[in-house]
Amino acid sequence: MTHNKWFPTLLVALFCNPLLNLTGEVSWPSFRGSDSRGVSQNPDLPMTWSEKENVTWKQTTAGRGWSSPIVWDETVFMVSVKSRGEVEAPIKGLYFGGERPEPSKNVHAWVVEAIDTQSGSIRWASTLHEAAPSSTIHVKNTYASETPVTDGKHVYVHFGYMGLYCLDWNGAIVWKHQWPPAAMRLGWGTSSSPILHDQWVIIVNDNEEQSWMAAYDKKSGQEQWKVLRDEPSNFSTPFVWENDMRTEIITTGVNKTRSYDLMGQPLWTIQGMSTICIPTPFADEKRLYVAAGYVGDKLRPNKPIYAIRPGASGDITLEEGTHQNQWIDWMVDNAAPYNPSPLLYQGRFYVLWDFGFFSARNATDGSEVYPKERLNPRGKTAFTASPWAYRDHLFALSEDGDTYVIPAGDTFEVRHVNSLNEMCMATPAMAGSKLFIRTLEHLYCIEEVRP
Repeated sequence: MTHNKWFPTLLVALFCNPLLNLTGEVSWPSFRGSDSRGVSQNPDLPMTWSEKENVTWKQTTAGRGWSSPIVWDETVFMVSVKSRGEVEAPIKGLYFGGERPEPSKNVHAWVVEAIDTQSGSIRWASTLHEAAPSSTIHVKNTYASETPVTDGKHVYVHFGYMGLYCLDWNGAIVWKHQWPPAAMRLGWGTSSSPILHDQWVIIVNDNEEQSWMAAYDKKSGQEQWKVLRDEPSNFSTPFVWENDMRTEIITTGVNKTRSYDLMGQPLWTIQGMSTICIPTPFADEKRLYVAAGYVGDKLRPNKPIYAIRPGASGDITLEEGTHQNQWIDWMVDNAAPYNPSPLLYQGRFYVLWDFGFFSARNATDGSEVYPKERLNPRGKTAFTASPWAYRDHLFALSEDGDTYVIPAGDTFEVRHVNSLNEMCMATPAMAGSKLFIRTLEHLYCIEEVRP
């Protein structure tokens, strides 16, 4: 009988890591999952759904919010803000004029909900703050657009305009930090989500007054360090890049994309990103991927995607007219999305464009696999949620609530469309065999019905 010497180690890893099992993620603790890539290996996740088909349950949300749901074991957490008065309906698409000169005068409640993943019943709802908002938001944005993060013991919630909260598993506030709101670009509001690394909660607060990044002890809430940033408003979530050489904190910014060490000290920078940065960085085993592509950018119309090697230091900005250097494996112009984060899956780098196009590149060298292809042949369709992947397919959720299902590979094809007929802007979550989709007013738990 042959014994595999790695088998005991594998068993220990599986039993000690509650995020993983043999078929895929059983928890989804943060925006786009534990590795920020939006990919699951679970073979039982659903391929088709509608308002009624494969819907395990549907729960009405406590209020508005474009933050993603997160999942730990059998609990899904969701953040919302509820107004006591009328709320202006969001308008789909990309357009100018969505800013509002004054905040709502209605009292709002900032609420965190814990929902049972099996039944959809609400285990608890915790109100963190009640007041009339002191800052404006874009008509499409909400006061709860930052996705929370959890370590399975506590839930960490960040509201860029207001503060950072740590809740225990029963919804009680363990500690909190509050700060006065800072002005954001055109009063559009905030969206950068918190991240966890080891014992720290890390947040980026880029604004029009004084931008900063800070790390807090996740148990006590004590500030560990804080660094000021020469940045205007940014909306991207930071990323912890654990590569073969070291661990880095990556932030995408209008002035510079920056890498920091774990004490907030700068390692390297790249200049010349888009004048609005939203997509979240992520990495594979060899490279870090960074993208930003504001659709209305006239000052910096290049909309770049970068693939970066570990180990860089100093200013690694490309010389004009070049597309690679010692640390940058490849850079492609006019290729980055505005709102959705790109998707890396099975060696290909996919981009979902806000106006409803989809493209693919080779992740190794950035070469084109297929160009922009229109998802909806009937015309323009707006997309904000980031795409995701499983079971050899890619999924793109439109603001209309339609999910376009695309086979992974070298040829573009829309296999079918799953419709919920309700506005969607939040990026879904996956845990076990369940897909969680947040719409304007509901949270869907979608699961394939099997005989």
